[in-house]
Amino acid sequence: METPLNPLRGYALLSATAVGWALNWPLIKVILRDWPPLFARGLAGLVAALLLAGVARAAGEDLRVPVRALPRLCFAAYTNVFAWMGFATLAMTWLRAGETVLLVYSMPLWATLFAWPILGVRPTRTALTALGLGLAGLVLLVAGPGFSAGPGTGFGILFALASAASFALGTVLNRTAPPLRPLAAVAWQVGLGSAPMLALGLAFEAPHPGALAPAGWAAFAYMVLVPMSACYVTWFATLRALPAPTAATGMLLVPVLGTLSAALALGEPLGWRELAAMGLTLGGVAIALRRA
Repeated sequence: METPLNPLRGYALLSATAVGWALNWPLIKVILRDWPPLFARGLAGLVAALLLAGVARAAGEDLRVPVRALPRLCFAAYTNVFAWMGFATLAMTWLRAGETVLLVYSMPLWATLFAWPILGVRPTRTALTALGLGLAGLVLLVAGPGFSAGPGTGFGILFALASAASFALGTVLNRTAPPLRPLAAVAWQVGLGSAPMLALGLAFEAPHPGALAPAGWAAFAYMVLVPMSACYVTWFATLRALPAPTAATGMLLVPVLGTLSAALALGEPLGWRELAAMGLTLGGVAIALRRA
């Protein structure tokens, strides 16, 4: 039986996980300067899946998947990786990193909506308040004069919201986890979700691997080693030390730090509109998470 970690160490692990995932958002924009989105994310995911599988084996986890669990595992790979990561990366082709991360991290709001028709969970006044706050923040973000303007902006918004909605739908429908240990399950999900991304990228994006600049290679290495590998290890350690609602609410640091780091590293605008949208959206998400 595993010995629970102490809460202080849990908060340290939670902070490390949030920072590791947050810094990935502006770095994806660096990679997208030279590589197309599906190819970049799919290749990084496959490499990360191999690393996670190695860590899982070293930890004594069994990587074999029962046949009966394959449909559930494939669906989780679609919602949690292919749609969540793939659509979000496509969105960043047209949107700024800070805008994308705020739109994508609205997924608890959509989970509240999906839970009503699918699970019969009627939204309470608290849930409706959370939904109203979150949607007001999203409207303020996308309707303001400082939002990304371009011929593909609408596609960017749609892909970002599709990413959030897909993850939320997976959260509602994947009520039972695959019968695998945590790292083994993530390794399979990342691998199964990334393989079709890479295949589509090779088929339709015509990537040039040698086009990636040194800064892009550094960002790619970070994406593989930290957010797609090490952060999953620290995340599961966090869940052993802290209650799940506390850990989930702590993940709201990701869009906050992602937006701030994008402003510092990429020079993206960060004015009253962005801050107000962040406060409204994440306030609603925080209420939804605490209620869940």
